Amino acid sequence: MKYFDIHSHLNFHEYDADPAKDGASREEVINRLKETETYTIAVGTDFDSSEWAVRLAQENENIYACIGVHPVDNPTRIFEKEKFEELVKHPKVVAIGECGLDFFHLKKEEDFDRQKKLFLEQINFALAYDKPIMIHSRDAYEELLEILEPLKIEHGNKLRGDVHFFAGRLEIAKRFWKIGFTTSFTGVITFARDYDEVIKNAPLGMIMSETDAPFVAPVPYRGKHNEPSYVVEVVKKIAEIRGEDLEIVQKAMVFNAQRLFGLDIA
Repeated sequence: MKYFDIHSHLNFHEYDADPAKDGASREEVINRLKETETYTIAVGTDFDSSEWAVRLAQENENIYACIGVHPVDNPTRIFEKEKFEELVKHPKVVAIGECGLDFFHLKKEEDFDRQKKLFLEQINFALAYDKPIMIHSRDAYEELLEILEPLKIEHGNKLRGDVHFFAGRLEIAKRFWKIGFTTSFTGVITFARDYDEVIKNAPLGMIMSETDAPFVAPVPYRGKHNEPSYVVEVVKKIAEIRGEDLEIVQKAMVFNAQRLFGLDIA
């Protein structure tokens, strides 16, 4: 394995599209995973997409699954614990999420209680099954930390996870690292400088690479559907920003993913 994209949505319908019109088909994207020795985690945002992620993981060596309910994609969705208990039994389910808080799409004063309840249900589920959590956050880092910091004291190393698509300040990142949560970065870092300070100052063991495919394709693929094999561009940029050897960063990104998600892959 050369690269690990810890967050993609190969289970989304964008990959169902006619490749002549909208980009590569799912089959082509998965073939490129194998060709580039890249692994990815297909991330669910509700039960149906989580079920699909598990199915993709079952059928493909290079794919793992993360199951859960997104905080705001559809505010009517609930966390159906009994249904997710069937999915979590699969050996390739490695995390719970993406879950968290989002006050960009729905304002805090209107939706905090519902989102917090949904998040806590998934935290408790992750703790019960000893899985890390995949966190989604927009305009909500402080509120997330107010929930997670006391829980870390209570549950110790059993509470762990990654803050996906991190876009916060260095001070916020340090608080996540202090409680053992990694921060991951997407192709946005290849064309925006907002993330450089955090990436430069992060302990190498506390950051990871992701694509959030099919969204935010990195340079030189801007304007196209993103795909997990493009995570190489994210890893290259992390090494460049940090002024470190590419091979060292490449190996660290793989090791960090294996450590957090409990994987043993050659």
